[in-house]
Amino acid sequence: MLDNAQAVLTEDFRFPSGSASLSARLYLPVSEPQVAVVIHSATGVPRDYYQHFAQWLAAEHGMACMTYDYSDFGHSLTRPLKDSSAKMSDWALVDMPAARSEMRRRFPDAQHWSIGHSIGGMLGPVQPDIDRIDRMICVCSGLVTLTDHPWPYRALAGLFWFGHAPLVVKALGYLPGKALGFGADLPPQVYWQWRRWCTAKRNYVPQIGDALPAARWADSNKPVDLFTFEDDQMVPPEAVWRLAELYGPKARRNLLSPKEFGLSEIGHIGAFARRNAAVWPRLIA
Repeated sequence: MLDNAQAVLTEDFRFPSGSASLSARLYLPVSEPQVAVVIHSATGVPRDYYQHFAQWLAAEHGMACMTYDYSDFGHSLTRPLKDSSAKMSDWALVDMPAARSEMRRRFPDAQHWSIGHSIGGMLGPVQPDIDRIDRMICVCSGLVTLTDHPWPYRALAGLFWFGHAPLVVKALGYLPGKALGFGADLPPQVYWQWRRWCTAKRNYVPQIGDALPAARWADSNKPVDLFTFEDDQMVPPEAVWRLAELYGPKARRNLLSPKEFGLSEIGHIGAFARRNAAVWPRLIA
């Protein structure tokens, strides 16, 4: 039996996104794919975190899968972070459509799926290319605000938004996530916009139709699944259900428990970790 790692071909390349050039990796099955998938990362999570899931999609399901890093982040970073003007909305409204456009160019005859983790699915309802997305899968994506978090996590989130983190961003001109224990450094405007949304009562919703495009997903009849985990303290289920309302009445809501997969915890980040591979078939069913 051919080993999964040997059954998948990979290609590293860059593709244009606005004025930027983004770093990507393509995972290819041995046969012609009928489905092409783009994985849109969570905030501060590098593309390589999703490599095992992407390889599984290619090897076990014959799907072509692309992972990539957003503008001025990870492998796509080409200048000092303090010089970056990238915003979180740029990641959602410029980079994500550009990634899907690249996959449509490469696989014009395939179905095109968009799998978003956290921010990767959070702005799905306002995407400019909704009509060309065949299926959206959102994992731990929600319209979260500070009061959604359970204690004591809420105290930690409060410090991240109102304590030492904003002071450090002002002083250094970027978010030194590695030094602060967040895990990844981020462009300054990404942090400030993220902070603004996550401390607002309705997240980004009041900006729809103004600073953000109109929310058109509910009128599209495109399938969307939203997955949330009982132990996600960062984006709890109630925040995910608010996003589901924005996707429209046909959005499928999926509340999962780690126990049903024989796992002790999954949380916000863990769904795509190799140790939690038991979850993966459920996400694409």
